[in-house]
Amino acid sequence: MDGMSLVTKQPEYPDADRTTCFEEGLEFQDLVADIFMKELGISITSYSSRKYQWLKGENRQGIEIKLDTRILETGNVSIEVAEKRAASVNIWTPSGIMRPDPSWLYVQGNKSIIFIFGKNILQMVYLKQYLSKVWTPKPTIKTFRIPLSEARRLALKVFEKFNSE
Repeated sequence: MDGMSLVTKQPEYPDADRTTCFEEGLEFQDLVADIFMKELGISITSYSSRKYQWLKGENRQGIEIKLDTRILETGNVSIEVAEKRAASVNIWTPSGIMRPDPSWLYVQGNKSIIFIFGKNILQMVYLKQYLSKVWTPKPTIKTFRIPLSEARRLALKVFEKFNSE
């Protein structure tokens, strides 16, 4: 990237455990876009502005993409249902699978494993089985966990052992 200047306003996450989490998420989105094109023939066109992301979702194809670095370590897929910008904010905003946008696919994973779920399936699982079991591992995000074996069963597709470079 010598001689190349990337000027991007990154969102501020004052309570994040790493300052690199936003960039890591963007790199994971790029990895998913490459895999979708190579393996499924689907080109993902991401929206960059807050306006379009809020009104239309993360991308034109309706695919929400989330990085979950600890899936294999914990043996769980941690599905996001609410967030807030900072721990000091009192009100939670629906996010992830509960965000009211037109997304229909929910992709979650990391450089070792990627799950493709139907968003409506995850919503049903959350509302029917896990509603009383919401964990808040971070002060700014609410999630529920699906054991790895159950995630494999619920997923429309699982990518493993792929070349991430």
